[in-house]
Amino acid sequence: MDFNSGGGGGANDLHNNQFYQCEENKPLLGEMSEGNNNSKPSAGLGKRTLLHCSSGMRYKLLHEGDIQVCVVKHPRTFLSKILTSKFLRRWEPHHLALTDSSLSSATPTGYMETSLSYSSIEDLQLLSWDNAPKYCVQLSFPGGTVLLQAANSYLRDQWFHSLQWKKKIYKYRKVLNNPSRWDVVLKEIRALVDMALSSPLQDESIHQAPLHIISTLLAENSNLSTQDHENIIVAIAPLLENNHPPPDLCEFFCKHCRERPRSMVVIEVFTPVVQRILKHNMDFGKCPRLRLFTQEYILALNELNAGMEVVKKFVHSMHGPTGQCPHPRVLPNLVAVCLAAIYSCYEEFINSRDNSPSLKEIRNGCQQQNERKPPMPLRLLRPEPLTPPPATVLPISGTPSPPQPPPPAPSNPTPSIPISFPTPSLPLSPPPSVVNSSEILVELERNNNSANSRQKGGPSGGDSEPNLIDCLLVSPALSTLSIQLPAQADRVLGCFALILKMLSDYDDWRPALASLLQPIPFPKEALAHAKFTKELKYVIQRFAEDPRQEVHSCLLSVRSGKDGWFQLYSPGGVACDDDGELFASMVHILMGSCYKTKKFLLSLAENKLGPCMLLALRGNQTMVEILCLMLEYNIIENKDTQLQIISTLESTQVGLRMYEQLCDRQRELKELQRKGGPTRLTLPSKSTDADLARLLSSGSFGNLENLSLAFTNVTSACAEQLIKLPSLKQLNLWSTQFGDSGLRLLSEHLACLQVLNLCETPVTDAGLLALSSMKSLCSLNMNSTKLTSDTYEDLKAKLPNLKDVDVRYTEAW
Repeated sequence: MDFNSGGGGGANDLHNNQFYQCEENKPLLGEMSEGNNNSKPSAGLGKRTLLHCSSGMRYKLLHEGDIQVCVVKHPRTFLSKILTSKFLRRWEPHHLALTDSSLSSATPTGYMETSLSYSSIEDLQLLSWDNAPKYCVQLSFPGGTVLLQAANSYLRDQWFHSLQWKKKIYKYRKVLNNPSRWDVVLKEIRALVDMALSSPLQDESIHQAPLHIISTLLAENSNLSTQDHENIIVAIAPLLENNHPPPDLCEFFCKHCRERPRSMVVIEVFTPVVQRILKHNMDFGKCPRLRLFTQEYILALNELNAGMEVVKKFVHSMHGPTGQCPHPRVLPNLVAVCLAAIYSCYEEFINSRDNSPSLKEIRNGCQQQNERKPPMPLRLLRPEPLTPPPATVLPISGTPSPPQPPPPAPSNPTPSIPISFPTPSLPLSPPPSVVNSSEILVELERNNNSANSRQKGGPSGGDSEPNLIDCLLVSPALSTLSIQLPAQADRVLGCFALILKMLSDYDDWRPALASLLQPIPFPKEALAHAKFTKELKYVIQRFAEDPRQEVHSCLLSVRSGKDGWFQLYSPGGVACDDDGELFASMVHILMGSCYKTKKFLLSLAENKLGPCMLLALRGNQTMVEILCLMLEYNIIENKDTQLQIISTLESTQVGLRMYEQLCDRQRELKELQRKGGPTRLTLPSKSTDADLARLLSSGSFGNLENLSLAFTNVTSACAEQLIKLPSLKQLNLWSTQFGDSGLRLLSEHLACLQVLNLCETPVTDAGLLALSSMKSLCSLNMNSTKLTSDTYEDLKAKLPNLKDVDVRYTEAW
């Protein structure tokens, strides 16, 4: 066959007229004009775009596929003769893979024995003329040509655009990994972005690959100027409109938000990116840097002159102007960002307690303290096991028993049993063992759950998982907590607490928000921080005001044995700072729905009877109704407790009126009151001198023998009420502000007093010496007072019946 037939002119015509022009052989750097920031493509690229993309055809990016391959090695001047020859068309089927750097075959034999690197491809064109093989793509390399023949025109174009994309990305990656002039690099970045936006390929990697190249460039050149940073961000902004930034780029964005929070780039470029993240992200756990970037963006907004207002406008823009948010992912994503930010505020405290005992160990008494690394960040008052007394335990608000001494070496520690007051036959207990702390004072609440269950013959619950309040109840001896956040952490806390408040203001978001916060997803340190619980109180109040059951039911615990917001913001809870106002509103809304049942009342009687009585004593109508229902439904079985509730109801006008209406229905309550007053009485926690006076003036307490004022706010002024109790034999003043003046008044009038607990009171020798006139005293607890050795010796000499004395942590110890 004559390879010269047709002449050289036919070959030139083939290349000049019948092949599509390709820009692949043009250099990447230095091609664009200095003044054109839009990086317009060359005329050849524009012609191809018009020819191949004007129809709107889109293709999936190929990574591998089956195709026919023919390799022809020839001088390029004889190409037309070889292509039209019928004697050299030998095709081989191959399964080709388009890797990041080369075109390779799954069976490296024949034409594709070796991989074809993208860098060796000089030209990439489509073949289409009458005598040429159908549906072919030509790859020219030095000394030859590779022809790829597809089954149809669509597959041919898909291979062509995929190879073109792989080759172009490969060159950009090499060029941008070794930058020389940053002004030229910026132009190349813009050209790369334009190429990704104009590509007919429709694949996630089409936009992600340029972002990864640019993030690598930024990571390896951290010494860029701020202006270069902003120029790069602006250049890649079009790619970010429909794509999440990769992790490395997120770190770069976070750094820019921290260093340049007032930059217009934050508002103009980052805002649509963050909006897309919040609307479309499905799991921050798989991409935590997106969450961090969102957090830093919000903090940058907060740094503006009208920071809080800007944050509010941003949250409102995420919700939309209508009453129903059209994007279901926005709320959970915003909550996730807020929780992570609030957690970071207390990260220093959390890291310092990583080796602290677990909650269950705290409840049961940690017996392996030596195995832990000192120092502990929490000061934990850990009661040790004690033998329960034979006395009946009242189901009244938890009156803590004095702390018990630790046994020598118990192998299986059991939880402490709360008792209302020790009998004279039991020795008084020493104070709890203390773990040193420099940050937080945390004390276990001796609630009366186990006491009630033991009274009813049930288990004490020692093996159950301790609730949150048990490990966070702040000792009444403290006025404030010692958690002090750094200034920056304090600003972060204020910003994201405000966002939680704003989220609770949207009616359509409130049910989902209540459900997300029901498990109390905050660290213990946050719940022990007064500022945080005060900020969060607004959110809980919004839940309590919502009439929908799906919202206010989330105030209760997520499951049995766990604490909820109802417990945390009730009197005695770690978050309560309003003497029970929020607690009363929560009870009111819960009682107004389907929770007006005996089961709910029973739970209140077992856990929150003390706060209910205290609020009823202060005239709260909801609590008065609660106490009347407890009497009407026979929730309270103990007669002394029933009498105490009756006295509480009769102390206020509204209580007296509702109690008389109840008595009209149940005459037996009147009969119960005529039998005399109670013999045992426990005042609820947080009660004051006025509360005690109001209660004692409401009925007859001439039979009262055992009175517990432990962990209340009474002072020496209440002694004037105590001396009116002629039958009083046991008095518990543990951890109150009862002082010397009150002690002197008691010694003059209560000669029959047998048991007196002054543990952790401010009494001194001046008041303790007056006890020498109380000859009936047989048990005296002066633990953690200012007792001296001389006064102790004097009391022992003058009190012949004194058998049980606790003087630990005093000078006399």
